[in-house]
Amino acid sequence: MEISAVATLTTQVLWAGFIISVAFGAITQRTHFCTMGAVSDIVTMGDWTRMRMWGMAIGVAMIGFFGLASAGLIDPSKTLYASNRLLWLSGLVGGVLFGFGMVLASGCGSKTLVRIGGGSLKALVVFIVMGVTAFATLKGITAVLRVATVDRAAIEFTTTAALPNWLGSAMGISPVIAGLGLALVMGLGLIAWALSGAGFRSFDNVLGGLGIGAVVTAMWWVSGHLGHLAEHPETLEQTFLATNSGRAEAFSFVAPFAYTLDWLMFFSDKSKLLTLGIVSVFGVVTGSAMVSLWSRSFRWEGFRDAKDTANHLIGATLMGVGGVVAMGCTVGQGLSGISTLSAMSFIVIASIVTGATAGLRFQIWRLERAN
Repeated sequence: MEISAVATLTTQVLWAGFIISVAFGAITQRTHFCTMGAVSDIVTMGDWTRMRMWGMAIGVAMIGFFGLASAGLIDPSKTLYASNRLLWLSGLVGGVLFGFGMVLASGCGSKTLVRIGGGSLKALVVFIVMGVTAFATLKGITAVLRVATVDRAAIEFTTTAALPNWLGSAMGISPVIAGLGLALVMGLGLIAWALSGAGFRSFDNVLGGLGIGAVVTAMWWVSGHLGHLAEHPETLEQTFLATNSGRAEAFSFVAPFAYTLDWLMFFSDKSKLLTLGIVSVFGVVTGSAMVSLWSRSFRWEGFRDAKDTANHLIGATLMGVGGVVAMGCTVGQGLSGISTLSAMSFIVIASIVTGATAGLRFQIWRLERAN
């Protein structure tokens, strides 16, 4: 393939990623898909509707990912989440920090972008603070602390730390076949559980579950298949075009915040290139704005007072640091990562839910104390 053809393909990958991200933002805005909201509904009202939506999205994404893998369209061993090292302590600590932080900041990374599209200036501040603290945890002062502490606690495996690899080794079958079997059992189980909920089977709820799972699958195809080059003409190495990690990626909304700020601030530096993570940030905001303007729900929103400002600043910091430590957020690990059946993703999601529950209990305690 000629260099000019690579440039053309890279542009196609970026546009495809942007369009899929617009769909993600539009669906999330329309259906109120939100992990923090799902946990909040359970803790405060005992309502599992939005959690069922999230469960359906996970089920669809699992089946979609391993459907692509079994068709030979993507390679599970080449994704961002494929690693022989299980950073269990990073997952636990980062997940709890992120979960607690998203309660203080009124939503996770994806919800922050959706709220920006709906007119929230508070969310814009959260985005900036998350981006700065995420970058510091990727390459700055908190990165030094991360590497010297939690990242040292790891379990080394001979194969990728993922359920399909372990099951495949135990049964003597390929990880892809094992993964497809697990995805069908777990994914269909989650979808059935979601649909069994009283009052769940409305258009918006089903759209949220099926739609978000589908766009995550679509992003895997764009990154892992459309943008895959077996041999780059310059490096002669395998390449996944327009990814920050150099591996197949889907949606995640922590590190891409940092990369977006970096791209904006150093725009004239020709070494700073657009990636799928960056265009996904712009795409989600665009999709959310389109729906909010169409539905006439767009409203400018600012901070109520100093206490509200402090909560959001602290929450954004915890999400920026925690999301990088955990290598993902409610979407990065909770949808993209878990669709690959990565062991790390299960640890992170359990930790995020634990942190969010603690954050909600803390908020309730503060309100009761104030009264």
